[in-house]
Amino acid sequence: MEYSVVFESILLIGFMILIGVLLARITPINDSTRKTYTLIIVNVAMPCIILSSIFKVDISPSILKNIGMVFGLSIIICLIGILLGWLLITIFDKDSSIKPEIALLSGLGNTGFIGIPLCAAILGPKGALYAAIFDAGVDLVIWTVGVMLLQKSMKFSFSTLKSMINIPTIAIVCGLFFAFVNYRPPVIFITLTNQLAALASPLAMFYIGILIMSVNKAQFTALKSKSIIPTLVKLLGLPVVVFIIISFITVDQVIAQTLLIQATMPALTLSSILFSKYNANDKLGAIVTVISTIFSLLSIPLLLLILVKLNYF
Repeated sequence: MEYSVVFESILLIGFMILIGVLLARITPINDSTRKTYTLIIVNVAMPCIILSSIFKVDISPSILKNIGMVFGLSIIICLIGILLGWLLITIFDKDSSIKPEIALLSGLGNTGFIGIPLCAAILGPKGALYAAIFDAGVDLVIWTVGVMLLQKSMKFSFSTLKSMINIPTIAIVCGLFFAFVNYRPPVIFITLTNQLAALASPLAMFYIGILIMSVNKAQFTALKSKSIIPTLVKLLGLPVVVFIIISFITVDQVIAQTLLIQATMPALTLSSILFSKYNANDKLGAIVTVISTIFSLLSIPLLLLILVKLNYF
């Protein structure tokens, strides 16, 4: 793969984030506006990019097997990242009251907002499909392990299970079912999903730009030291872990590439919303997301350049 494709994709992400920053400076952005952005991205654009990817790929038995493998590896990778974050914050700050937040920010990446569009741009429909499945694994960890850590309880309740049922997850299940029974929806529906899928990347990047502008200087100063561990684990530690994992197992090349790209993603964009829901430190979530996203614009192309040199792309 030409490195220029990777560089161009990252550059486009950077420009779109910058547009989001400019939008936030020009027009006052409040909580209602941010919620509207996330509503459109999560419930419209992301499901459509998932369905669009599935409709473009012929689902064979081998593809179904690969999907199961990607889903399982996604869960394992997330749990390793969470464990690394928990161990490091325990070592360097034993009395920290924000261990769950640090751990989750270390293991859960922006595999939906940035990961799926980036994999689609670099790897094509098959990469986007595997990226969507990887993101489904991340969602499972968020609404099980993530909720348990934030609630400081190891109980799995019906409400937790209910939280896992969301529109992107439904889109994955429905799309795979249609593919499994070899059903092709009407052309107009496929065209609609393709056009709405094109919204995913710009809207997600605009939202990140808006999120950057929502963090004030005082909040940043108070919590910036707490962002070091999750940022380093997410942008450097986890990619190294995934590189080691795929070195010891035999996987399809596109799967390996998808896993590596998803492992380089910055911290979960919706972490501040998730933390707020469970009365955790939502400002830390926003700040780590902002810092890791900014640094990822340098770390992602650098890591992918190294992987290109190692013939992984």
